[in-house]
Amino acid sequence: WTNTYCSHPLHGMDVNEVDSAEDVKGGTVNGVKAAAIRKLEHELGIPVGQLPMDSFKFLTRLHYWAADTVTHGEKSPWGENEIDYVLFATVPCKDSITINPRPDEVDDVCWVTQSKLLEMFADKDLLFSPWFRLIANRWMIGGGENGKGGWWDDLDRTMNTDDFCDYENIHRFDPPKEHLGGGGDAGPWLDTKDAPSSANGTKSAQEKVQGDSSKKQGAYGKIKTHKESKLKQLMHLDEVCSAISLLYINPLKSNLEGDYIKKSFDADDLAFCDDILCKVSRSFAAVIRQLPSELLVDVLIFYLVLRALDTIEDDMTFFASNDEKVKVLLAFHKTALVDPEWTMTGCGEGDERRLLEEFPKCHSVFAALREDSRRVISDITFRMATGMAEFVDKDLGQGTLDVKQYNRYCHFVAGLVGEGLSRLFSASGLEKPSLATELYLSDQMGLFLQKTNIIRDYLEDYVDGRAFWPQSVWKKYSASGDLGYFANPATAEHETAALNCLDELVTDALELVPDCLSYLSKLRCAEVFRFCAIPQVMAIATLDKCYHNKDVFSGVVKIRKGMSCALINGTTDVSGVHTIFNRFASSILRQAELSRKKGFKDPSYERTVKACNTILELTDAEAKRSGGSIIGSTLMLSTAAVGCLTYKYPNGSNTTALTTSMASVGMFSLFKSSFMKYVGKKGV
Repeated sequence: WTNTYCSHPLHGMDVNEVDSAEDVKGGTVNGVKAAAIRKLEHELGIPVGQLPMDSFKFLTRLHYWAADTVTHGEKSPWGENEIDYVLFATVPCKDSITINPRPDEVDDVCWVTQSKLLEMFADKDLLFSPWFRLIANRWMIGGGENGKGGWWDDLDRTMNTDDFCDYENIHRFDPPKEHLGGGGDAGPWLDTKDAPSSANGTKSAQEKVQGDSSKKQGAYGKIKTHKESKLKQLMHLDEVCSAISLLYINPLKSNLEGDYIKKSFDADDLAFCDDILCKVSRSFAAVIRQLPSELLVDVLIFYLVLRALDTIEDDMTFFASNDEKVKVLLAFHKTALVDPEWTMTGCGEGDERRLLEEFPKCHSVFAALREDSRRVISDITFRMATGMAEFVDKDLGQGTLDVKQYNRYCHFVAGLVGEGLSRLFSASGLEKPSLATELYLSDQMGLFLQKTNIIRDYLEDYVDGRAFWPQSVWKKYSASGDLGYFANPATAEHETAALNCLDELVTDALELVPDCLSYLSKLRCAEVFRFCAIPQVMAIATLDKCYHNKDVFSGVVKIRKGMSCALINGTTDVSGVHTIFNRFASSILRQAELSRKKGFKDPSYERTVKACNTILELTDAEAKRSGGSIIGSTLMLSTAAVGCLTYKYPNGSNTTALTTSMASVGMFSLFKSSFMKYVGKKGV
């Protein structure tokens, strides 16, 4: 059983069924009402004209999803994720309309009272659509989940006043528990405390809860993360020692407390910016903080401004139409960066939402920056927004069209960031003025980082409905012609196709490395060099982890935290960075050659070998000079620790092995507790 009918408005109908943002805001929605009249005839056989358009009352909208587990089992591949417009209509009596149900749409029709409906809800032998249960329990019937009077309790008030109307908000609900799960093991993600649900009106902006930090934008955090077991991590004593070294021996120094910064910026507003930076991006917080004081805040605010813009672009449900989103994006540099009181409520999730809602604090710090820095940030913000607007109307459910469009998207969201940073570096006086003109190298460096993220986040992006793998690449390997073909490959043929596609995209990213190394070679400030180098070495390590790895298609693969610490320790100079790139290029090359020997026929093999050899040629000299180690004295520390244990118990190898293992556990425990404190304190 379900509600009377579902309207399913269509594009391109003779009687327009598409509503504009203004239609929704004004509550007219004649497009949805026209669709309702069409579907009444299609489903229930009610002749067009018996219920005219003005007989429908538009009340509100809801965003809901459900897996069809009740009908098709707990691993059902079927489900829905949609935004619904709720319409009410009343008739004086049953006989005032003609009902002739279509047998291919409707099995039966039943007129019910409130008490009868509640009785049917309680009957375990009857099935109801999950969306109807949500609407009925939350809004229609008084004393339901909202604990207040419902729409059905006072139909005259519902139909003739706007007391129950909410045209501003889209209410978000997870389904009843029996409709969780499905083939993607989907769990709760929409039901939030700040989604207004009262039948007596909407909450004001001040009443809404600001930023649930447990929530992330899009599908982030809802896809399985592939992690190595604690035991496997314990086997990497060098990485454990690297973490201890980074935490206690040679940590990244924060320059946020410098005199220049204290004198130049409002302490409370800057504290908010620093705190929110750690919340929205731990990975960048520490490397930004170690920048010199004359550059640190400029880069911090640059990052937050672009993160706010990205939050607006990423929210797929907040705006009534794409046109409205485009207007906000294109005006962002003239509103958020000009108006000190500008704010946006309800857009995004978690801390990203909080960033937008408390943006005046960011504006305060932005306004205190040097004029040349403000000019750079405003220019890049506008150009990035223009690029984002270009992609808003594109259907990215199946990725970008081709490599050209793939590169163009990466340019807008990452290449421009590289350009902006180069200009800020130069404006600070820490780097040569000529660096600001290195537009191509800056762009390539950004593309390398962005492509790495896109490769790693295949499943998250696909589930979120905004994917970026280029169709001109993946369609060569997908037997179904669908990007989702690669998700959780079930057969050897299936897996081979997925890995071929993955390896080609990894190779495409590897071909950017020479330009990244060239850019790094032009930097003269040690802190700026490290700021740029750390994300680059993380990216090459991530590509190594992703290459020929089927786990990419069932979750998100990440490098070990201990390895991250070792990589950070190795970025103090060009020699260390070249050594890291050399190591991981060699690893990818070995994997490609080993797969080849095992009979795996990779169409990108020759191209992969060429890309890796090019990197090796560029980095061999420095790698040999440093001895090929990315952890240096840290490895010696690890070896010394084990050596001492062996010396202490010279008799009995079992005792020695056990003691060594226990020491490893102790070191790992220290690493875990210390590292988590470090994450909270420094935002790594």
